[in-house]
Amino acid sequence: MRQYEVNFDGLVGPTHNYAGLSVGNVASQSNANAVSNPKQAAKQGLTKMKALADMGMKQGVLAPQERPDIAALRRIGFTGSDARVLALAAQQAPQVFLACCSASSMWTANAATVSPSADTADGRIHFTPANLTNKFHRSLEPAVTGNILRATFSSEKHFAHHMHLPDNDHFGDEGAANHTRLCSDYGRAGVELFVYGRCAFDSRKPAPKRYPARQTLEACQAVARLHGLDNENVVFIQQNPDVIDQGVFHNDVISVGNQNVLFYHEQAFLNTRSVLNEVQAKFGDSPLHFIEVPTTSVTVLDAVSTYLFNTQIITLPEGHMAIIAPTECQENPSVNAYLEQLPAMNTPIKEVKYFDVKQSMKNGGGPACLRLRVAMTEQELAATNPHTLMNDMLFARLNQWVDKHYRDRLSEDDLRDPTLLNESRTALDELTQIMKLGSVYPFQQTPL
Repeated sequence: MRQYEVNFDGLVGPTHNYAGLSVGNVASQSNANAVSNPKQAAKQGLTKMKALADMGMKQGVLAPQERPDIAALRRIGFTGSDARVLALAAQQAPQVFLACCSASSMWTANAATVSPSADTADGRIHFTPANLTNKFHRSLEPAVTGNILRATFSSEKHFAHHMHLPDNDHFGDEGAANHTRLCSDYGRAGVELFVYGRCAFDSRKPAPKRYPARQTLEACQAVARLHGLDNENVVFIQQNPDVIDQGVFHNDVISVGNQNVLFYHEQAFLNTRSVLNEVQAKFGDSPLHFIEVPTTSVTVLDAVSTYLFNTQIITLPEGHMAIIAPTECQENPSVNAYLEQLPAMNTPIKEVKYFDVKQSMKNGGGPACLRLRVAMTEQELAATNPHTLMNDMLFARLNQWVDKHYRDRLSEDDLRDPTLLNESRTALDELTQIMKLGSVYPFQQTPL
């Protein structure tokens, strides 16, 4: 039976905006208050999805969240009609209001941690939505994320869905952005790497000083237990606190893996040698390629600003690997020089393909942030909601949907307009019909 790694990209939401909400994310903060283009952002994401599908990859789409989040604003005391809730929140608590307008669910690398059936005790694919407790605007996502994942992967025979971890920073979980799976083949048991920034219950252990460590060891251990993973196939790795303080807010900003390749910066981890020895020992005798990028070739600052490691590494149908990189990597001399020589190295990576995802990059997320990876058998893929899988028809229909519903300019002032809320709800209601998701949004429980 054939095995695939399927990339499920997040569709950018109608309220895509730059509010600079993410402390520790340099790109997000440096572009705060800029005017955004939701239509262009959505189309850039769709173009990348379709390009991967055209390369022969299996590609899926995950729906965005409803924003502004009126339910969250009501929970914290704003009352009256939806229009009044928007007006009061924008006036009385502007930063809270902006957080409730975030379109950050587009970065589905943070949606959940996924363990394939080859690794789990019960032989099903396991999903745990990330609780994202470190940032208020992202902590609003897990419940609807769970709804969308269950609507996409609904077969109980093939898929297991867990509730997100407790809503407390001790179990801060940022999903697949801090999780990498190495394997000789997608369908064989692999080694799952969980990367954490701090130990929540032992403050004596190393931790960053400037920016928060969003992922805890305790969260990683909990997800591994929930997914029924064998300890011999799991490695817990601490991220270097110094690089977190340089703006590396997730591991996927400094490291990325695919099958038997781990591509990482020299400063990515604590105790790198011993960690890699453990990974190699658990991986076994099959070839395993560690590609370490030295600081002398690419600084941490350049890695963060270009998202060199927030690229996707994919295995093409021809058998070799390619890197999917943002155009910012081409525009940086040192990063471009490194990537030009990479295909000639003795590794499975033989191509670099560049994509324009500037609307996402300006808000702090590169190509890898936009996707959630799910290793699947043919049978599991057949059990997946077919209306979420990219093809010519879905690509055309989603582009038409974006043209119909999305604005090409959005400022902070626009977010308080109740017309935008109604536009977004109308768009999402139509999207659930296109993708056959059912009622995954709270507003769908009452008439529009």
